[in-house]
Amino acid sequence: MKMRKHLLLIFTMLCAVTSSAQQYLLSGKITNKKNEVIPFTSVYIRNSTYGTTANENGLYQFKLAPGDYNLTYRFVGYDEKVVKVTIADNDQTMNVQLDDEIFGTERVAAMYRKNHDAADTIMKQVIKKRKYYLDEATSYSCAVYIKGVQKLLSAPKALLSKEVVRALDLDSMGRGILYQQESLSDYNFQSPDKIREVTIANRISGINTAFSYNKASDLQVNFYKNVFSINGLSTRGFVSPLASNALTFYRYKLLGVSNENGRIIDKIQVIPRRAHGQYFQGDIYIVDGEWRLYSADLYLEKGLNSLNLIDTLKITQQYVAITDSVWMPAAVQYNFKGKVLGFTFGGYYEAIYNNYKINPTFPEHFFTGEVLKVDTVSNAKNADYWTSVRPVPLTPKETRDYQKKDSVAAYKQTKAYLDTLQHSKNHINYPGYLIFGYYASSRDNKDSLWVSPFIQTFYYNTVEGFGINAKVRYSKKIDDFHAFSITPSLRYGFSNKIFSANIYSDYKNDPFHNAKFFTGFGSDVLDLNNVGTRSLYFNTLSTLLSENNYVKYYRTHYGLFGYQREVTNGVLLSGSLSYASRSQLYNTSYSHIKDVKNRDFTSNNPLAPPGTPADDHSFLFPDNQALTFTTSATFTFDQEYVTRPTGKFNLPSKYPTLTLNYRKGINSLLGSDVNYDFTSVDISQNKIRIGLTGFSSFKLTAGGFFNDKNLYYMDYNHFLGNQGTTFDPTYVGSFHFLPFYTYSTNGAFLEAHFQHNFAGSIFNKIPLLRKAKLEEIIGANYLTTKANRDYTEFYVGVQRLIFRVDYGVSYMGNQKYIQGFRIFYGIR
Repeated sequence: MKMRKHLLLIFTMLCAVTSSAQQYLLSGKITNKKNEVIPFTSVYIRNSTYGTTANENGLYQFKLAPGDYNLTYRFVGYDEKVVKVTIADNDQTMNVQLDDEIFGTERVAAMYRKNHDAADTIMKQVIKKRKYYLDEATSYSCAVYIKGVQKLLSAPKALLSKEVVRALDLDSMGRGILYQQESLSDYNFQSPDKIREVTIANRISGINTAFSYNKASDLQVNFYKNVFSINGLSTRGFVSPLASNALTFYRYKLLGVSNENGRIIDKIQVIPRRAHGQYFQGDIYIVDGEWRLYSADLYLEKGLNSLNLIDTLKITQQYVAITDSVWMPAAVQYNFKGKVLGFTFGGYYEAIYNNYKINPTFPEHFFTGEVLKVDTVSNAKNADYWTSVRPVPLTPKETRDYQKKDSVAAYKQTKAYLDTLQHSKNHINYPGYLIFGYYASSRDNKDSLWVSPFIQTFYYNTVEGFGINAKVRYSKKIDDFHAFSITPSLRYGFSNKIFSANIYSDYKNDPFHNAKFFTGFGSDVLDLNNVGTRSLYFNTLSTLLSENNYVKYYRTHYGLFGYQREVTNGVLLSGSLSYASRSQLYNTSYSHIKDVKNRDFTSNNPLAPPGTPADDHSFLFPDNQALTFTTSATFTFDQEYVTRPTGKFNLPSKYPTLTLNYRKGINSLLGSDVNYDFTSVDISQNKIRIGLTGFSSFKLTAGGFFNDKNLYYMDYNHFLGNQGTTFDPTYVGSFHFLPFYTYSTNGAFLEAHFQHNFAGSIFNKIPLLRKAKLEEIIGANYLTTKANRDYTEFYVGVQRLIFRVDYGVSYMGNQKYIQGFRIFYGIR
């Protein structure tokens, strides 16, 4: 039944009459008075919800049943044209020539004499109606066709080797199609923000080099909203020319007035009041008297608007009347262009909307949080299928690109190619292995092997001395729904001569519910702070170069077993049971490269008082056994997700996430010595967009032990502190200056973290800093525990891509603790 429904949807998208009628092809070329093609012209049947656009060469096509039709042709810069056509019993060709738009100035002059701010007067009326038109259609459904093309427009001749030209299929001028994609979707919307989309067909050719918009929700252009966001191209929002406060940011100029089939259309130039910022430039067209948006032709520039990846972005939108009172977009297009390292690229993404149904009655529980479902056979449609349903004809270059890349794709499945590819892709890259490790996979990508990076394999600390931590992970994909991985590790410290071996494995058995079993057993040397301190790499550097042996270790022999599953959308449960035999360790090695004046290594006992010698053997905890049960429940409110044939993929939520944690130290069973109960609750959210001023993130956590009869230091609740110049800002719940072990507690605690990223909205106003595209950051962290009250941090920072520098100050109670810089450069 679902397949039948999808076929019917495509049919109605291409046909305005009954499904049993014979269809004929109406096609043609759209040009101007100079016989120049007008690409991407909107063409739709008047008094219907059926339309298309012309391609890059100005060619368009319809499949229509016999009958009389009024075809409307619209493109910004040209007068709208309505042509009557009769479809008989054969294909027809209709070439159309559009006239340059001529906007009369008589009414403009009259309005200017009456009101010097004629454009502002019009826009005040438009802004008054903004909310009305935003909520005009409380729900709708439609069919959406999306087409995207990314092209290389030119390349430096010095870099155009034969291999590059052949690999990218370029001509002698360095031009060619890098990537093209098209899709057909059934799109449903209900106010205020409920979405459900089904991708019926999807086709991709080439490699997406930067960004893509391959679903209908990616191209939902709505200038009636106050803030306009462009995913992938900017972390900032942009003020809509129709926003409630738009007059603060824009000036407007009435360029002319025209009569389009009985409607008075005002052409208004949009002019930012400031040269640089989050503002559009271009033209909008307003239906006079109704004060609604007729069409838009707006653009952004890299130098003025701080775009990422591209230099210019032009957004074109056409509205059509669906009913007497409701207008909806007929077509939306993004045109972009950019240049990097001498390579000039460009392209477009366009969406065509058809078969609108305004305010339909959706079944109960129709909107479940599944914003996109990709049909199981969506990627299996052949070329004949696309020829029969595609509303926009391909250009000859696009056709050739599909054919060639389809042939290449077929060749890449041959045994000869796969054997050659496997040999080349599994070749070790030594600089990459140093930092990221080594990855190899089988020919069919079902088996893979990862070797941990060199900087995490060889290490030094004062407990083990120099050591080796060899770790590999083998992964096996059984089928689309089942996979497992095994990670064995071997660790040896040359100073304390302790050898450890352990293995961890997980088995994923239900990707639609994020379900997996996991287990591990063996021996290891672990950090006393179980939420993490410094990596082996950074601890090695700080220990050898500055005599700061920050990390404190203990010995364990353990076994664990656990399971997690999303029991319903937005509710993830997990639980595990572990048994460990634990013992205290002491420093055995005191090597360093440089002797730092007035600094000595510290004891491996984090509770030893300052000045305790490094070879201290003071008591921290006795040898003990611990049987521990841990469980958590994570609630993601209004969880949205994408369903693909291979599983469910959750999207970031617009609301905070709530997590409840419980940990039980089970006494006596299997000789276990521990006896405690710990609970905590945290609520967090990342990237909350705050208008035009960037986005905020926060995390609040509170908890404690309501039974603490017997527990040891590693059972305490620990915090993600930081000591040393480097830090990891990728997790909002971390501190900049908090000592790793001082605040660890066996009592109640409360911690709070807040961070705001201004996304360049401040530095963009400073000419010398504008081009650097730096993002300004402020934040604060707070922690209080039973034994240590009121620890606070405040910081400011700047970020660019993976690089970040913060300056902050911290306080222990009322006393200043540490202030200084912290840096991050992508390595943790």
